[in-house]
Amino acid sequence: MIKISKEDYNKIIKQAKEEFPLECCGLLAGIKTEDEIFIKKTYPLTNIDQSSEHFSMDPKEQFAAVKQMRADGYVLVGNYHSHPYTPSRPSEEDKRLAYDGNMLYGILSLKDQQPILNFFRIIDNQLIEKLEWLFA
Repeated sequence: MIKISKEDYNKIIKQAKEEFPLECCGLLAGIKTEDEIFIKKTYPLTNIDQSSEHFSMDPKEQFAAVKQMRADGYVLVGNYHSHPYTPSRPSEEDKRLAYDGNMLYGILSLKDQQPILNFFRIIDNQLIEKLEWLFA
């Protein structure tokens, strides 16, 4: 089970709406137990590819964010990005860009003006499962 604070959920939504119609992206930091992942903080990043077709996170920002999350006492649990015009499911490119199978991959869709956030686990470029989540 994934747990995310309402504050961090709202931060992801706010970033996506500010970036709209471009895609936004960021890292998810938190605490992992055997059965649960608690998303404790989001680290919004710059989409350095300003097209509406895909995203590319700034590597320097990624490194700084991971360094800061470790200083904050958290571990990297995954990443997220928004799909302004498509459903909240990973594309083939998303699967290639996803972290290893121990990480979450969050997709936010703003397609129908009602934000939909889904979390997935992706292993070896294959969608393994959609994960259930709730507010912490």
